[in-house]
Order: sequence, then structure tokens, then C-alpha cells
Amino acid sequence: MDVSQLEWAITLGVTIAVLLFDVVVVARRPHEPTMRECAIALSVYVGLAVAFGIWVWNFHGHDYGIEFYAGWLTEYSLSVDNLFIFIIIMASFNVPRKYQQEALLVGIVLALIFRGIFIALGAVAIEQFSWIFYIFGAFLVYTAWTLGRDTDHDDDGDNAVVRFARTYLNTTDRWAGLKLYVKEGSKRLMTPMFLVILALGTTDLIFALDSIPAIYGLTKEPYLVFTANVFALMGLRQLYFLLGDLMKRLVYLSQGLAFILLFIGVKLVLHALHENEVPFINGGEHVPVWEIPTLLSLGVIVVTLVITAGASLYKTRVAETD
Repeated sequence: MDVSQLEWAITLGVTIAVLLFDVVVVARRPHEPTMRECAIALSVYVGLAVAFGIWVWNFHGHDYGIEFYAGWLTEYSLSVDNLFIFIIIMASFNVPRKYQQEALLVGIVLALIFRGIFIALGAVAIEQFSWIFYIFGAFLVYTAWTLGRDTDHDDDGDNAVVRFARTYLNTTDRWAGLKLYVKEGSKRLMTPMFLVILALGTTDLIFALDSIPAIYGLTKEPYLVFTANVFALMGLRQLYFLLGDLMKRLVYLSQGLAFILLFIGVKLVLHALHENEVPFINGGEHVPVWEIPTLLSLGVIVVTLVITAGASLYKTRVAETD
């Protein structure tokens, strides 16, 4: 895929502009957004992602268009799962509803930064070491196994980094908007928002470790990897408020995502076997294995998400009527 410097510049410029717009709007008027606000913003972001995929399809070829849609859907579904953790973090710190937009926005910016770093590292690793796909595939299979076992999302939002901050830093229970610290006399105290952002940042780092190998299993193009992540994260803040209690109804989401990650992990291992010479086969030859086409991957992802959502809503509806 031949991506010009102008395309990269426009993409980065628009991403930064959208983030700055969000920062200005949220900072000027911290509030709990209405359902109408969230629905409109989310519709715009999803529409832009679909339009961008059509543009890629027309100007760079249908194969790259399919890769973008497959990567975007995968990253979006993983981001929805991440919202469960965000909800737990907000609840565990008792974040006031009017400040949750600010915390989520900072979390999304941190997620973009971390994923940008891992995208660059992944691109370099793939360019230099084709056997890295074995590691990516094995990691995704392991992640799928652990995710499939996690049905309750019962983590309390705390982690080792936050516990360290609570223990060794001076903190206060007083909220001060997006401020990370306040002064009381001669002391500088870290606010609850500091701990919330610390929790979001560290979990974002863990999420990036899962999502980047997953999307590199669908496309090897850093530009598509980056844009798929950007579009997946852009509407996350609105999705958080729009779905609300509906998130708790997606009881089979972890299992659905586990299957998707397992499928992509197997795809990566097959690709690695196809690309790398194996010493114990005729003195070192490529393994004649079938590579899973991206169009089939896209179909598997869509069908899995539809079945997951349908089964989840059916189960919760039956449970409510009993």
C-alpha cells in the first residue's frame, strides 16, 4: 500500500483537530451528555469510518478496504469490551458524572498515544523479523483463553500502580475537575482524578498489548492499523454514556471476543508457517499451508459479533422474565 506523506499529514492533522475540539468542548462545559448528543456524535464517527473505508477501497484497492473494515470492527469490539473496565474504574473511584467525560477523554488520548507507539514498534518488528507472527499468534491464543474465562469483569479498577500511588503519594478525596493536584497550605496533594487517569492509563497500556497484535493479524499496513484504531477510539466516550446499562446486558461479549482473537491468532500462526522456512521440513522449506483470506476473516468477525450480541440480549431478557 503506497501511502503518501500528504495522506499521513492529513490523517494526523484531522485526528489532532478532532481531539482538540473534544478537549475544548469538554473543558469549557463539563457535564453528563444527553442521549441525543451521544447518538449524534457516535453516528458521525461511525459514518466517517464507513466513508473512510470506502475511500480506501476506491483509491488503494478493495483488498485494503476489506482489511480496514476487518481491523476497525475488531478494534471497535475490543474497545467496547474495554468500556466494561472503564465503567468499573469510574464506579470504584466514585467519579462524579459531570467529570466522567473529562476522565474518559484523557483515557482516550492516552490510548491513542500508547497504541501509536505499539503500532510503530510492531511495524518495525514485522519488517525485520517475519517470525514475530509466531509470537503474536501465540499471544493472541493465550489472550483468547484468558478472556474466554473472564465472564464477570469483576476487577475493582485498582491495580499495582494505583495502589503504589495511594500508599506513597499525598492524596486527597476532594475533586477539582480535571486538576491532578491541589494545594492545601504548603502541601501538594494528588486529587482523585489523578488516580483515575493513572488507572485508565495503565489499563490502556494493557489493552494496547492485546489489540495491536490482533489487528496486525488482519493487515500489515501501519496506516490502516493506525486509522482503524483512531476510528475505534473516537466514539468511545459517547458510546460509554449511550450504552450505559446495556453494557451489562452483553454477557457473552468476552466469549465472542475470545473466539475472534483465537481465530486471528490461528491466522497469524498459519501466515508465519507460510512465510518462514521450517528447519525440520526437508532441510528448511516453507510449510504449504492454507492462508485465511481477509474477506473470510471479515465475515467471521461480523457473524461472531452478531451472534454474541443476539445471544447476550436473549439471555438477559429470559433472565428478566423469570
